[in-house]
Amino acid sequence: MIFLTIISSVLIASVSIFQFRREAKIYHEERLERKENAIKEHIAYVLNTTTYPLTTENIPLIFKDKIYEMADIHSLQISFYDLKGNLLKSSKASFAVDNNPKPIDEFVIKIIESSIDKRYVEVKEIDGIKHLSSFSEIKDTQFKPLAILNLPYIEDDGYYERELRKFLIRFGQVYLFMLVLSGFIAYFLSQYITKSLKTISDKLTETHLSKNNKKIELEASSREIELLIEAYNNMVDQLEESAVKLAQSEREEAWREMAKQVAHEIKNPLTPMRLTVQSFQRKFNPNDPEISQKLDDYTKTILQQIDTMSSVANAFSNFASMPAQQNEQIDCVKIIQLALEIFNENFIFFESDSQEILIYMDRTQLIRIITNLVKNAIQAVESSLSNPRIEVHLSQISQHVQIKVTDNGIGISNENKAQIFEPKFTTKSSGMGLGLGIIKKIIENYNGTITFESEQNRGTTFTVTLPNQTNLHNQ
Repeated sequence: MIFLTIISSVLIASVSIFQFRREAKIYHEERLERKENAIKEHIAYVLNTTTYPLTTENIPLIFKDKIYEMADIHSLQISFYDLKGNLLKSSKASFAVDNNPKPIDEFVIKIIESSIDKRYVEVKEIDGIKHLSSFSEIKDTQFKPLAILNLPYIEDDGYYERELRKFLIRFGQVYLFMLVLSGFIAYFLSQYITKSLKTISDKLTETHLSKNNKKIELEASSREIELLIEAYNNMVDQLEESAVKLAQSEREEAWREMAKQVAHEIKNPLTPMRLTVQSFQRKFNPNDPEISQKLDDYTKTILQQIDTMSSVANAFSNFASMPAQQNEQIDCVKIIQLALEIFNENFIFFESDSQEILIYMDRTQLIRIITNLVKNAIQAVESSLSNPRIEVHLSQISQHVQIKVTDNGIGISNENKAQIFEPKFTTKSSGMGLGLGIIKKIIENYNGTITFESEQNRGTTFTVTLPNQTNLHNQ
């Protein structure tokens, strides 16, 4: 853009210089012609009033004194030549006239004779200055050629050169001003345009399938920006539709997987129940002296399997619909101590940085978090250790409450770490593996986080961080 502006400015300046010089040339040509016509009229007057016969030989006599008067009046040197080009009379001072003056070139005489207006202007450049020399016929009262009039003229371009310099200076000033002004305008326009582009760029960066993306509400600076904003807003609409479909598909897939898991867990106890009933039916004998004992054994087996199915149903129900939160201000220290009292193991140790740490949440759900993590820790240490140890540590860090449950159990293998919070994942021989999925859901409902660090055969530490909303709630 700047390159094109410079080129256009150079072209304008070049055309202006050319135009100035062309006008100067035309001015000098016309000025010479006007002076020539005025001198010819003066010559005609002298010829009409002279008493000498009008012949070429009498020209020096006719214009003996008049030629100097005419030269002063018209401020121009005047010379008369005969028709063959020899000098007859000149307004030059006598000491300046050559003893052997140079005649007019023959080709000039031929041009004058052959031209319609009997006139020729010779142009020469001497020391960088342009000299014009006009040659034209002088006629007597009978319109017969009498002599050749020569008028030398020096082009004085000082005025035009000064005007040209003034013009170029003014043009440069205007161009510089316009350049600075266009720079400011371009800067503010670019800021205005880039502001819109920056807004669009920020929105595109923030756009995510899992987020509630907002449309751009911005007054467009140009048609192109308006089309870009419209395209983005259309993309947001399509993204929301895709997110809804994806979420629905994921929910359906999750429930299908859950249904498969539940069906599998229910089928497990059904098979022994069926075999038990069939065996009882086949071997039933009212007269058997041990009929009461056998009936009791069969009943216990069936009830055990029914309890298993009941626990599966309860676990599934707990995961599918979390109970409504009954939030209240509670003391984490007391609630955790209460939750740990149900465990009889003597290797569970509790430690708190403060005697009282208040939090605003549902006490039942806090108890569920603690009991689930401690149960998992107990199962991890009882299977392989002779000196098990579980530590529960409570602390308050800034506006958060942090609970750590550490065990020295078997740990979690690297291949299982990525799946530990999946609802259907379990490494146990019984149960549905819903425990960690449930408490993760509880913690996330409170905008908290749950993480873990584990090393095989060294132990595992689960860290729960919950935002302490007590102060906010009291306000």
